[in-house]
Amino acid sequence: MAATVRCSKYGAKAEMARIVAIEHLTLDGVFQAPARADEDTRNGFEHGGWGIAGSDPQMQEVIGRAMAGGWSLLAGRTTYEDLYEGWVVRQPASPMTRALTGAQKFVASHDAAYQARWENSTLLAGDAAEAMRKLKQDHDRTLVMFGSGKLLRALMRHGLVDELVLMVHPLVLGAGSRLFEPGQAPSALKLSSQIATTTGVAILTYAFDGKDAAERPE
Repeated sequence: MAATVRCSKYGAKAEMARIVAIEHLTLDGVFQAPARADEDTRNGFEHGGWGIAGSDPQMQEVIGRAMAGGWSLLAGRTTYEDLYEGWVVRQPASPMTRALTGAQKFVASHDAAYQARWENSTLLAGDAAEAMRKLKQDHDRTLVMFGSGKLLRALMRHGLVDELVLMVHPLVLGAGSRLFEPGQAPSALKLSSQIATTTGVAILTYAFDGKDAAERPE
């Protein structure tokens, strides 16, 4: 059973944990279901698995660097469930499955009764932004995010994300959920790395400038 973290005060720490979001995008900003045809068919999305053709060893190298020095997984409930299905259920012998299973995992959900089924999981209940502020103060490892669009947008709105790693695929889909939706708070970012893979994917790493992070009321 997963532990539950509510919005109680954590102990003080000199440095806050970093949140690094790793996202696959098309040129028109779609990030829905890059990995599998049946990954996410909400709103009639029919292009699942669009990211497979762009797969390249350099992507794993970039992800590996983000996870170097100790990391934990941070995910919204939908992405958490999908990662469990995609790796533990479908690829139990994969090295990635072992890495994810062994890592400490934090799953955000408004449902305080949610039962996380993956070992080493902690439920973050209640207001996401407040829970993340406290988690960053207390945690001592990089918090790595995949997908989790709703959670990621909320954290960006409150200036809580430190780095975006965008894997931009040479595709235009014309349909699907966008990572950056209308109404997203303006943010200034600094390009810290750019890599072009042999499959035409641009891997762009951006750091947020905390001074420019805009925060809006819910």
